[in-house]
Amino acid sequence: MRICLLTYRGNPYSGGQGIYVYYLSRELQRLGHEVEVIASAPLPEVSEGVILHQLRSSSIYHPGSSFTKNLPKVGNLVDLYELCASRLGIFAEPWAFSFRAYAKLKELCKPRRFDIIHDNQGLGYGLLLMKRLKIPVIATIHHPLPIDRQADLGQANGFRQRWRIKRFYSFIRMQAFVARRLNRIITVSQSSAKDTGLLFKVPADNIRVVYNGIDTEIYSVNEEASRNRDGLIMVANTDDRKKGVLYLLQALKLLKDDRIKLTIVDDAARHSSYIEDVGPLPSYGSKLVGELNLDGLVHFTGRLTREQLAQHYAAAQIAVVPSLYEGFGIPAAEAMACGAPVIATTGGALPEVVGDAGMLVPPANADALAAAIRHLLNDKQAQHQMSKAGKKRVKEQFSWEQAARKTLEVYQEVMTTK
Repeated sequence: MRICLLTYRGNPYSGGQGIYVYYLSRELQRLGHEVEVIASAPLPEVSEGVILHQLRSSSIYHPGSSFTKNLPKVGNLVDLYELCASRLGIFAEPWAFSFRAYAKLKELCKPRRFDIIHDNQGLGYGLLLMKRLKIPVIATIHHPLPIDRQADLGQANGFRQRWRIKRFYSFIRMQAFVARRLNRIITVSQSSAKDTGLLFKVPADNIRVVYNGIDTEIYSVNEEASRNRDGLIMVANTDDRKKGVLYLLQALKLLKDDRIKLTIVDDAARHSSYIEDVGPLPSYGSKLVGELNLDGLVHFTGRLTREQLAQHYAAAQIAVVPSLYEGFGIPAAEAMACGAPVIATTGGALPEVVGDAGMLVPPANADALAAAIRHLLNDKQAQHQMSKAGKKRVKEQFSWEQAARKTLEVYQEVMTTK
């Protein structure tokens, strides 16, 4: 089978969708299929044997980009719209990427057609043009983005900031329109399936659930690193308000214990965004650390390799996932695979992932989070039981090979019913 994966932002540090496209493409290729990825910056990582096609981007939402730098590179109306829209605070990348991907697909299909087109969370109007190629088009929705918009609005200060958030997320109407018109939608949890149906009005019989996997060759127990487990770890882009860094930092403040250290694995720790002629801006998480006077208790790692991240999980006494919502919750499962006890919220799919292998607290509740951290730090037996249960749960339920095989079943289903 010749498979085309589309991902408008595929780097692992762009979120779970970057991890998804790396491992899904790798496993599909290992199962004997031809896999090609069409992507724009920040580019995904792909394994040997997977072909990557790079598309341009005129968006200024990239470090070092600006309106004046990108304007001379504009070559068509799609470039011009993306540049102007991003300058006005509108996130137009999914829209623009979908049209560029359509043009690239037409070129790639001349010698030999693809059997399936699989979009990764973009859901731009160009996907509807792809259906003219008479190839089934499906998409993975990790979670519907109205949830992100609501999380951002809930932590906004004042009318102006709320208006900017609504303008940024104006592309959501497009995503809902496109999602209802594709051959199938894959979601990565039952929770995400329910919310996709509710918020995007996608019929339940057009949604298939395929859980993500975890690379247990990398994320596994490291006996040396875990010998002296200490401190808390959070793995997230803290500029994403729904990741709940505000509530974890508030919980750390409530604990009033200078011995409890928090490590945050976040590539956006020092410069989350750029403003033309101003330069890098501090991330939301790092600003909160200063506002709450937690500088001596919180350490940002910056970007880590997967191997380095696994060592950090293994060395942590507790992994905390304070998200308001997760479509799946890869950091929770990665931590479990490394034997780290997990405290997570009940937001979205986290109860599906964590199961009985961790403690669950209500989202957006710093008091409950602080109480759970205090309790688990003082209960070595519970830590040991959670560590053992987490490793077992990941091994039994979250395999990338299994995810690829179930995704292939969805491909076969739409190919026989198109």
